[in-house]
Amino acid sequence: MDRARRTRPLAAVLAAVLAAGGLVAATQTAEARPHLTAPSATAQVPPGTTAAQAPTSRAATAAQAVTAGTGTSADTELLRNGGFETALDGWTCSAGSGAAVTSPVHGGTGALKATPTGGDNARCAQTVAVRPDSAYTLSGWVRGGYAYLGASGTGSTDTYTWTPSAADWQKLTTTFRTGPATTSVTVYTHGWYGTAAYHADDLSLTGPGGDPVTVPAAPTGLTAGTPTSSSVPLTWRPVSGATGYTVYRDGVKALGVTGTSATVTGLAADTSYGFQVAAVNSAGESPKSPVVTARTARGGSPGPGPQLPAHALVGYLHASFANGSGYTRMADVPDSWDVINLAFGEPTSVTSGDIRFALCPRTECPNVESPDEFKAAVKAKQAAGKKVLISIGGQNGQVQLATTAARDAFVASVSKIIDEYGLDGLDIDFEGHSLSLNTGDTDFRSPTTPVIVNLISALKTLKARYGDDFVLTMAPETFFVQLGYQFYGSGPWGGQDPRAGAYLPVIHALRDDLTLLHVQDYNSGPIMGLDNQYHHMGSADFHIAMTDMLLTGFPVAGDASRFFPALRPEQVAVGLPASPNAGNGHTPPAEVNKALNCLTRNTDCGTYRPHGTWPALRGLMTWSINWDRFNAWEFSRNFDAYPWR
Repeated sequence: MDRARRTRPLAAVLAAVLAAGGLVAATQTAEARPHLTAPSATAQVPPGTTAAQAPTSRAATAAQAVTAGTGTSADTELLRNGGFETALDGWTCSAGSGAAVTSPVHGGTGALKATPTGGDNARCAQTVAVRPDSAYTLSGWVRGGYAYLGASGTGSTDTYTWTPSAADWQKLTTTFRTGPATTSVTVYTHGWYGTAAYHADDLSLTGPGGDPVTVPAAPTGLTAGTPTSSSVPLTWRPVSGATGYTVYRDGVKALGVTGTSATVTGLAADTSYGFQVAAVNSAGESPKSPVVTARTARGGSPGPGPQLPAHALVGYLHASFANGSGYTRMADVPDSWDVINLAFGEPTSVTSGDIRFALCPRTECPNVESPDEFKAAVKAKQAAGKKVLISIGGQNGQVQLATTAARDAFVASVSKIIDEYGLDGLDIDFEGHSLSLNTGDTDFRSPTTPVIVNLISALKTLKARYGDDFVLTMAPETFFVQLGYQFYGSGPWGGQDPRAGAYLPVIHALRDDLTLLHVQDYNSGPIMGLDNQYHHMGSADFHIAMTDMLLTGFPVAGDASRFFPALRPEQVAVGLPASPNAGNGHTPPAEVNKALNCLTRNTDCGTYRPHGTWPALRGLMTWSINWDRFNAWEFSRNFDAYPWR
């Protein structure tokens, strides 16, 4: 949360990066990952990359290609519909990016036209049966914007070739040798994020043909995990020869995944559903597995920690400073506020883990109460059913628990603050560079970065120390949560901002202990929603899209096998600034109400359609109580007047 300035560096950086086409290093896939050598003098660099990040020239690619033997008389053409004469038969294009066109064409009457977006590189692919330890030649003709041609899953070194642009048809060629156990490869084309469309035609893969691909067997071992009120997790055993799986809910396709687990979201509370799964590959889809039945939990059931009102208002109280909004005494906080977060406890140094809290000095806040008066006011709020928490971090309070010593100091010092002031729990508001992921830490389900692992351990220790009545909340920025749909950490090869999605492993590890998550839907750059469109702060659509991601779940960095499961609606509140002075992205009350109507009633949804309806959504959070007072209590009065059902 911002003490003084209204725009934080992280938000400005994010906005600039996305305006330039996104975190480009993140979007470079295994088909086109960057080399560490500079491009040739004539090669163009994709937008948003440095020379070191850019792919090498076609000449360099050819030089690095895997040595392979030449074709023999036994070699055959293996691609199906490589000339796109029968539309996209045999090909699958990402996000609907590809289409068959009749002009321009290199040969015949058809060609592929694929159009990238800021979040999609227009990848079109086909899986082909091959023989182990055999040589293959891949070629094709391209024109237009950036165009890549490559093969993955070779079992040796995957290969690709590319051209930055071509005014007329240009031939690309590369070779590879399959590994000793490889029986299929994926041939693909793609462009570059946010650049012009490319055309491809007369694609060819020659070499020894593999055994015909057959339809896989039906999956076995389908099992439902513990449901929430809106989702059911599923797992099953892998099927030989399958390249993906289709999950069915009550006989209707719910989603497709590549791994052997999935979470079906957007379900109604206290409702029984039947689930099946089928295995798929290029030959078709298997029979469905036997039905497994699961019943979702009751909606509105209390989350971890003490019972909160069905719909709660959460606010931050400037307790240790004033800024332009002025100081508000604890006793003067209106009854509208159900959870009061004391801003802020801050560390003695970034890496010490030693957190300190003190009331605002009288020189800055002439009307500050005494410590005893403050503690008495806290008790009075608690007697009225309110929860008072210490919030750690904020914009200026960088906290990095890089060592176990820092972790232990954090637990000890936070416990001391909670005990001294008789508080109900803890809010984690780590911002800036407090959380980031080390290179190679790519799975949110099993983090390895010390600052992440130690924070999780510290919070679990505090929860165990104070028991079921302990309130745990978190207030991350969108950069650390929803941006994880596109980018996670430094990416599989490094080069991304390592903070992208860095809160996800913390939220996931503590989801059974987490009372509330209220992401800051402000001071944010554009963020891509589950509709693969960018959404901008300050509108109902932004809050709907960002909240839908939390209540639906999403594949992290686009990897369907690493799916961040949905949170329960009673664990989620929407975070907004209380006034235009409080932060960028202020949302007028009418737009706030539209967002609540859409999320809880499926009305006033505008252009973004969420994946469910959640009447049990817990409520709203705002920065801050002080700024709401400065703005004549507009935010809290609108919350009080909203007709919750």
